[in-house]
Amino acid sequence: MLLATSLLALCSLICALGLTPLIRDIFLKLGLVDHPTGGRKIHSGPIPRAGGVSIVASMALSIGLTAALGVWEPFLYNPAIQFLIRLLPAVAVIFVVGLLDDIVTLKPWQKLAGQLLAAVMAYTAGLRVTGIAGYSSESWLTLPLTVGWLLLCTNAFNLIDGVDGLASGIGLFATLTMLLAGILDKDSALVLAAVLLAAALLGFLRYNFNPATVFLGDSGSLLLGFLLGCFGVIWGRSGASVNFKTATVFGMAAPLMAMFVPILDVALSICRRFLRGQPIFGADRGHVHHRLLDRGLTPRRVVFLLYGACAFGAVLSLLLWGQQNLYGGFVVLLFCAGTWIGIRHLGYAEFRAAHKVVTGGTLQRMINMNVQLGEFESALESCESFDQAWEQLCEQCHKLGFAAVKLNFAGGIIEEKFGSQFGSPSHECWRIVIPVGDGALLYLSVPQDAAQSVSVMMPLVRVISTKLPQRTRAVNYEPAAVAAFSGR
Repeated sequence: MLLATSLLALCSLICALGLTPLIRDIFLKLGLVDHPTGGRKIHSGPIPRAGGVSIVASMALSIGLTAALGVWEPFLYNPAIQFLIRLLPAVAVIFVVGLLDDIVTLKPWQKLAGQLLAAVMAYTAGLRVTGIAGYSSESWLTLPLTVGWLLLCTNAFNLIDGVDGLASGIGLFATLTMLLAGILDKDSALVLAAVLLAAALLGFLRYNFNPATVFLGDSGSLLLGFLLGCFGVIWGRSGASVNFKTATVFGMAAPLMAMFVPILDVALSICRRFLRGQPIFGADRGHVHHRLLDRGLTPRRVVFLLYGACAFGAVLSLLLWGQQNLYGGFVVLLFCAGTWIGIRHLGYAEFRAAHKVVTGGTLQRMINMNVQLGEFESALESCESFDQAWEQLCEQCHKLGFAAVKLNFAGGIIEEKFGSQFGSPSHECWRIVIPVGDGALLYLSVPQDAAQSVSVMMPLVRVISTKLPQRTRAVNYEPAAVAAFSGR
């Protein structure tokens, strides 16, 4: 086993070192390059996106060379190796999807469809995530769990690939972690697969590190994430008595820690875009590496800093592996604390705003004001006279902190002024004018201290402009009646 692993690693490393510059130059001549456009693309010149091709070619050639030397003969009938062979069609699909995107630029739904196809093919080949928190799930639930995990890992590495050497280096850290876990567990499938990928990544990183002369491209980043997702399922199986190709989500906490930097980045991206109401799958400069670059760090310092974070996750993942007692809980707690500190230092404005909303009473005020608006709308609909509608309007405006409300209709003016919360008169800072039909205008005076009411002013305007004209016309009041009312 040691001889086979060593030969495989050496062949994969040499092939990657030799093939990467050759394939890079071919892509450069064909014009298959990534042009700098500013913004998210910060490289200085056109760079070939040949990483996926060179990694696949290196691994394939090393397998062929070692097979010619008879290295694989003792393992051909090993069920674990046969399972890896059954995964190859799914791996080929994800590689082709990435390569097509590098060449012709696929639409997002096309990329997602290809990823789904590859994930389902891996599932049918026998890859399984079979439970949550250590409890077995229903058989129908294993498919979405497995597909969801593979899609998460695949897209996480695709999104983190924004700085020279970042995605490939993080992938190398994760692969070496899984290789060490496979050696400790004497898992021949995980060891052979991980050593093959790790050596290819190491050789490729020689040309991908800053300043890079070749990029991973989608063919490389999607392939890397998909392979590591598969390796994580193999590593995350629950105990030696469980089938080698199944795992529970609880057992997969260790693989998740080993890949936590790209997974955390995609999770933060989804949360940020959700909080701002932006498209979840849109592109922006809010990724972890972009935040660090915007803080003045050089690309190399960003990469080394995130390498350190990967090392932190790798060490904790190995410490957690196989632990389900109090010691394991302490490791998880330490991991969560480190992750929380890292997120705080990134300084995302979206999360600061959300924290203020939740802890500063803003959320409660917004809920309370929206409840008041709902009650006000219902009250206006039930009014049977102009007096009742006006009283409801004045009461609501007083609660929301307005300085005064005035209705100007056919020469008649009705006005009600309100005091501040301290009893003194409120002074107008600015004014809202709302047409309420038949030439009538409603004026709402906003004082300086009404900032907390701004968030509901537009919903209030909507309610008034739609409900108040209906109720006033329904009671069929006359201008003279309004004039009489204003003179009371």
